[in-house]
Amino acid sequence: MADDLSALWPVARVSEADWLAELTGDDGLTGFEAPGRPDAAWVLGGMYERSGAAAGDAVNDGQSRHEHPGPGWERLRWAELAARIGDPVVPPGLYPCCRCFPSAKGAGIRPGSVEWPAEGSLDRPTWDQLIRFLTAHSPQGAGTDCVAYYNPLVTGDFEKGQVRSGRLGDARALFDNPDVLYTPSNLWSADRSWVVCTDYDLWGTKVCGPRPLVEALLADAEIEAVRLPWTS
Repeated sequence: MADDLSALWPVARVSEADWLAELTGDDGLTGFEAPGRPDAAWVLGGMYERSGAAAGDAVNDGQSRHEHPGPGWERLRWAELAARIGDPVVPPGLYPCCRCFPSAKGAGIRPGSVEWPAEGSLDRPTWDQLIRFLTAHSPQGAGTDCVAYYNPLVTGDFEKGQVRSGRLGDARALFDNPDVLYTPSNLWSADRSWVVCTDYDLWGTKVCGPRPLVEALLADAEIEAVRLPWTS
């Protein structure tokens, strides 16, 4: 797997991410949050619920990438949980993160019955869905040249992050990076028409790019995306 990744996504110069540092005025320690370019939406990380789960049965601690948890677990949409317990999908002024759903415990959500989204990474089903959208809305489709940035916290190298370059059609392979247990902190097309931002501390991924891309994400019935104007 490491050989496959190296062939499809060879390591590139860290300076490839300098434009994001200039754009955001940030050091990229947890990832670069780009502004809407010209529009933006947040793709919410997948969470799952198991009916009748006993306390202590949770299979993910909310850190790093993860898969569908398996038989007996079903996707729990953020909007569904928010409606059930009376919380906003994302409270005003907040980002998608562990501070969402403050009423969950008091509303009878049993410990271990919900697998919360991973922090700093998308789950595989959501990552694959997002790549399909990006491919459909990129002029070169699967052949679009892209760059991926991993922040220093996920690489374990606190001096610098890691950058890889490849094709959008091969982006699913990035999920299986054997050296980094996270999806990329940033992924962007070489022409910089769109950029994806996944902060180390968050439960969602910001997609900045053309309005048709953002509107398609928001309108889709499978992927779950929201606009958070206070983050743009």
